[in-house]
Amino acid sequence: MKRIDPASLSKKENYRFLTETVVPRPIAFVTTVSDEGVLNAAPFSYFNVVSADPPLLMVSIGKRGDSKKDTSRNIVEKGEFVVHVTDEKNVREMNATAANLPPDESEVEKVGLTPVESTAVNVPGLAEARVRFECRLEKHLTFTGKEGETDVVFGRIVHYHVDESLLDGKGSVQADLLKPVARLGGKDYAPLGEIFSIDRPK
Repeated sequence: MKRIDPASLSKKENYRFLTETVVPRPIAFVTTVSDEGVLNAAPFSYFNVVSADPPLLMVSIGKRGDSKKDTSRNIVEKGEFVVHVTDEKNVREMNATAANLPPDESEVEKVGLTPVESTAVNVPGLAEARVRFECRLEKHLTFTGKEGETDVVFGRIVHYHVDESLLDGKGSVQADLLKPVARLGGKDYAPLGEIFSIDRPK
């Protein structure tokens, strides 16, 4: 086994190693609203669910140079955001929102996405996503590294939205119908692939 000390690597080298080995990663497709009312959308693959009780998820958002990205700034300032599940139907639109736009331009408008009113927060969701989570900011942490800072936001889920066509007779979401897309390293993504089951030990 090759031994590697993370402290000996640059930020870019650590990023590459982690994104090529911690795979597959779900992709949070996040909408936020700025103080000026601009609807922002952006993807983040440093993302996962944290807890079921309370229902919490987290999104890690690196800075762009010395500045916070629009998403983290909006979440901290407004305290609300919506996370959408990225799937085979919306993955190209998701990727298009990763373009670097100034804060006064909306990725939602530029890409041609469809805003829909939320139930419990003041941030619109996107009609192109078949599962979305309305969130209120639970906690914001900042971690400082050798070459910059990273914002980590924890969101308390206050409302779920799910397309009824994804549900089976028991109300469970069928992953083979959702067709989620995962992030790999570089420019690579992966579909769900083969599903198999293993019984848990008693």
